[in-house]
Amino acid sequence: MQNERPVYLDIHKIRLPIPGIVSIFHRFSGVVLFICIPLLLWLFSGTLSHESAFNTYHALMQHPLVRCILFVLLLAYVYHSLAGVRFLLLDIHKGTELNTARTSAKVVVVCAIVLTVIIYGACWLL
Repeated sequence: MQNERPVYLDIHKIRLPIPGIVSIFHRFSGVVLFICIPLLLWLFSGTLSHESAFNTYHALMQHPLVRCILFVLLLAYVYHSLAGVRFLLLDIHKGTELNTARTSAKVVVVCAIVLTVIIYGACWLL
C-alpha cells in the first residue's frame, strides 16, 4: 500500500498568476473598507455638529500622513469596485478564457491606479 501523505508546499516559492493576485487583493481591500469606512463616516459626522469640530477635522486633513491614508483608502475603494465588476463579468461567464482573464486582471490594476490618481488630484486641487 502506498503512503499518500500531503506534499510539503513552500508558500513563499509559489508564484500566483495575476488573476489570483487580483482576487486576493480584492478580498483584502474589502476588509480594509469594511473596517475604515465606518470610522471615516463617524469622524465626518462629528464635523456636522459644531464649527470647531469642522475646523479641527479640516486641520487634520492637511497632515501628510492623513492624506497618505486617504489615498490608500481611495485606492482600495476604486480597486475593489473595478475588481468587483470584473468578478461579476466572470460570474456570467464573460472573459473566462485564460488570456482574457489575465488581460482583464492587468486592466483592473492599471485603471485602479490611474483613476485613483485622477480622483485624488481632483479632490485636493479644488
